[in-house]
Amino acid sequence: MLYIISGASRSGKTLVAKKVAANKGIPCLSLDWIMMGFTNGIPEYGIHDKLFPDEIAKRLWSFLKAMLESMIYVETDCVIEGEAILPELIIELFEEYPKELSICFLGYTDVDVDHKFQEIQDYSKEKNDWLADKSDSYVKDHVKNMIAHSRNIKRSCQAHNLTYFDTSDDFMDAIDHTITYLSG
Repeated sequence: MLYIISGASRSGKTLVAKKVAANKGIPCLSLDWIMMGFTNGIPEYGIHDKLFPDEIAKRLWSFLKAMLESMIYVETDCVIEGEAILPELIIELFEEYPKELSICFLGYTDVDVDHKFQEIQDYSKEKNDWLADKSDSYVKDHVKNMIAHSRNIKRSCQAHNLTYFDTSDDFMDAIDHTITYLSG
């Protein structure tokens, strides 16, 4: 079984992925690692970390689809998380392999920008975080972009009947529901 967790930056994907992987006793793969491999290893492919998540997802999709199909073929159990998957792209694979994939998306469509900014600041102090050295205005712009991205993801999930969890109000409660859903 492949457990796919995608959605907006700072929505809790990595937290969910680590907990599900630990609960299941299976490996976890971050799509950020793959994207950074393209960014730093083969920049001529035009896939890099400065693109918006939907553009990264579109450019990476043929690669990711082939990788996921190979993992399904060899019956690999793995949790895969990252921004680089969109509902409108993965739905075809899900319809072909519904028993081999468990998919959900996370986002925050109605979060207070200043509140989310403070959460990011608090988190960045504790971890090796890519936003730690960014200006306040950069981080707030990132949050605004991710709110818009979350709204697009939510609409696409509804259109394709895929599961979406919103972490806007009670972050940890939404994370717990997501873990329960995937661990089901």
